[in-house]
Amino acid sequence: MEIRDLTPDDLDDVLDLRRRSFGPLSAADQDKWRQAVLPVLDERRYLGAFDGSRLSAAARVRQFTQWWHGRPQSMAGVAGVTVNPEDRGRGLGTQIMRAVLDRCAELGEAISALYPATTPIYRSIGYEHAGAQFKMRLPAESLRQIRPSGQVKLRRMGPADAAEVISVLHRAYGASRASGPVSWDERTWSLWLGNEEDFLYLADDGFVIYRWRGEDIEVETLVAASPDTARALWSMVGSASSIAQHVVASVAPDDPVLWLLRERSKEQIKTMRWMLRVLDVAAAVERRGYPQHVTCDAVVTVDDPLRGAGSWRIEVADGSGTATPVAETGVAISVNGFSALYAGVPTATLRLSGLMSGDNRYDDALDSAFAAKAYMLDYF
Repeated sequence: MEIRDLTPDDLDDVLDLRRRSFGPLSAADQDKWRQAVLPVLDERRYLGAFDGSRLSAAARVRQFTQWWHGRPQSMAGVAGVTVNPEDRGRGLGTQIMRAVLDRCAELGEAISALYPATTPIYRSIGYEHAGAQFKMRLPAESLRQIRPSGQVKLRRMGPADAAEVISVLHRAYGASRASGPVSWDERTWSLWLGNEEDFLYLADDGFVIYRWRGEDIEVETLVAASPDTARALWSMVGSASSIAQHVVASVAPDDPVLWLLRERSKEQIKTMRWMLRVLDVAAAVERRGYPQHVTCDAVVTVDDPLRGAGSWRIEVADGSGTATPVAETGVAISVNGFSALYAGVPTATLRLSGLMSGDNRYDDALDSAFAAKAYMLDYF
């Protein structure tokens, strides 16, 4: 089995592989997929496993920015992991994912995330459940009751606004000290902002992307950095309530809209879990943001059979952190456990699930330093 970079000549075979794995794509979706994929081939971000000349499996490494406690860093989003039906059960998924991890490291990535179709294969190579995409369903009328101040000017947006959308995300997620949400690169934003089925509106410090989905409104993304903009955007979505029955929206676990509603009782929340994998302990710790007032001095021994095990002194102060290799042995934690800790999973949970063991004197410091409510608004 040969694993190599995909080329434009392989794309018809990749589409056939995707069709057999995920179901058929419309002609329009195939065209959009090609537009998105072609530029990344030269960046060595799409791998295929070949049995002779026949494509058997594929996986794509997306380029994202991800925020952790309000600080942005590069993140490798793994998507499109597919294996032909006739090739399943031969370990090809694990083989190509190990190649993906190597490629992520070559690209300089310190962390990687993915939405798993199944947990065991990804857990076996170091990924662990970290956060979720939360989709809330509520009556459209409840949003119409949110009263805007009238001071926010909204305008329609399109592909030319990709850079401004990214700028808004940097300001909003930085100010809210968000953990987990991602941004596409400017090239991909330009493509998505050209979707004719979507309604797209931009303010100085926020934006919304939504569409009709049957009799409902689906909000793909709504981000606001000020109370007035949050009210203006949610109120505009709610203005469709004379026709729409419900609104389904991707939200943060403590999204302000939940406090803008006049009534709250039973809420329908659907979660889609995602997994995280720390690829480089030192770089990941250094690139992450932390609470400004927290200090931490802890030694952890991370067991990572694929990327290299070792002990690290983790020091956090003034919102920044470092991880320095040391000879001493610290609290024992698997790379799965460290990845979960990085995303804010408490040490008590890690110990009870067997991902962490040994001396507990650092637990409080680690919990305080890595505290987070990890979420994403986007699915990939």
